[in-house]
Amino acid sequence: MQTAADAGDAATLLAAVPAGRRVALVDPRFVGHVHALRLGLTDPRFAAAAVPGALTAQPESRGALLRALRRTTAAVGAGAPVVAPDTDPAPEDRTVPGRIAVALEAEGTAVKRPELGSLTATVPTDAGARATAESARDEVDDEAVRLRSAVKAHDGFFTTFAISPYSRYIARWCARRGLTPNQVTTASLITALVAAGAAATGTRGGYIAAGILLLVSFVLDCTDGQLARYSLQYSTMGAWLDATFDRAKEYAYYAGLAIGAVRGGDDVWVLALGAMVLQACRHVVDFSFNEANHDAVANTSPTAALSDKLDSVGWTVWARRMIVLPIGERWAMIAVLTALTTPRIVFYALLVGCALAACYTTAGRLLRSLTRRASRTDRAAQALADLADSGPLAQGVAAVAPGLRGAFTAPAVALLGTLVMIGGALLLPYGSWLTVAAAAVYVVLSGLAVARPLKGALDWLVPPFFRAGEYVTILVLAARSDAPHAVPAAFGLVSAVAYHHYDTVYRIRGGTGAPPQWLVRTIGGHEGRTALVAVLAAVLTHAAGFTTALTALAVAVALVVLVESIRFWVSSSAPAVHDEGELA
Repeated sequence: MQTAADAGDAATLLAAVPAGRRVALVDPRFVGHVHALRLGLTDPRFAAAAVPGALTAQPESRGALLRALRRTTAAVGAGAPVVAPDTDPAPEDRTVPGRIAVALEAEGTAVKRPELGSLTATVPTDAGARATAESARDEVDDEAVRLRSAVKAHDGFFTTFAISPYSRYIARWCARRGLTPNQVTTASLITALVAAGAAATGTRGGYIAAGILLLVSFVLDCTDGQLARYSLQYSTMGAWLDATFDRAKEYAYYAGLAIGAVRGGDDVWVLALGAMVLQACRHVVDFSFNEANHDAVANTSPTAALSDKLDSVGWTVWARRMIVLPIGERWAMIAVLTALTTPRIVFYALLVGCALAACYTTAGRLLRSLTRRASRTDRAAQALADLADSGPLAQGVAAVAPGLRGAFTAPAVALLGTLVMIGGALLLPYGSWLTVAAAAVYVVLSGLAVARPLKGALDWLVPPFFRAGEYVTILVLAARSDAPHAVPAAFGLVSAVAYHHYDTVYRIRGGTGAPPQWLVRTIGGHEGRTALVAVLAAVLTHAAGFTTALTALAVAVALVVLVESIRFWVSSSAPAVHDEGELA
């Protein structure tokens, strides 16, 4: 920290700072809370940020900051206004940092101004204003605000009332001991894996321990995000680890329950894989709908208006959050049922609960899509195309086939292909080459569905239909096979493919686009993998080779997607994406 005599001296001092460092300007008359400065000056997600009387710039914005500071110095020294009256900073921030922030925005550099809520940040110009500001600052507990703002703004009922009231203090404890969010995230994963191992013992004591450890893992899962918000330690790696480990923990726990049940004489692998498939399809419905309407024009509907009205009635907000069975409610249900019942009952409850939640959320999205008039952008269409995960076979069909016209053509064709594929796998004799013929029809219809840009009102349904077509086909063929351990092998394959699909979502959310095309081509696309599994079922009928083939395919897909994903996220400059905490 250095003190500048004037704006010209500040420019000289800033120019001497090494190019790779963040810099900040703070008016020496500043009065406010430390956390207000923390919010304005230490959040790594923004190239430039400001609060009244203070401004910060990341290395990429340093050049623009120096240019703005020099212009400001020249203008102030000449006695002329820095900016035009209609763009002049608010009266409470007619300071050098405030004027520079406006100049940066005029040059095209976005300046983040965080919501301060009850926190004080001001530059008083006389003794009376200073006394008022100091009184306002002293009336608000800075640390209490910081703890409250560490909690996610919109969370589930269980998380909000059963976890966050104390997990925020765990987050503070971690921050004061120098622990990072990534370390807490890793601890949550390890705890969940130990819980899965306890469930795999198949004993009542193991199930009780598994339920308790799963809840501990979830507490840590909440703590890592709260620690990130409390200490403003956001990172690209952290966002990826948090999202990826959630899926890994859940799937590993399902596998642990299935192994434990088998040890107790009850094979529930089909139920475990069914729960995973249903949960993954639920998520892709959410992802596709959100991406389709991320920047839609005229994004309104009577259904959305009704939802806004219901939000004004407090109890309906919590009821609707619980209906969708978010991760907090889902993990609490799994943990309690694991400790008190059997794995079969756990999976039955999951399938029923997730099915009801899927019906509720999908119905609401359908109503919104059908009752709104919205024009989808090219960005939304590209995101849906990326989420579709079309491989070389479907892309080849799309390249030579004329685009089918019609408002609902793409989802109708995708649904028809999915029904043909699943119906063939389920109803035709197992190992029949007619199932392979059904897969060929699926490939053609998949290509036709994406032959035109996905800008229709219901085109966001195309990726979920494809996910269901692939995942359910693998599940059905493995379940109908006489090959030993085919379903556990299918569980591994769907896990590897689902990771690729989740990774695609997180890349799009991070603003970096989908995985490279070479990766999609290498692992075949959804239609290629589905057709390959159908061929393997026909060639390796009633043979243990089917299990070996599924296992080899799972390992190959996992290796390719994991290596590329890790390489990307470790080296990526994608912005960290974190949900905001409660308003300060």
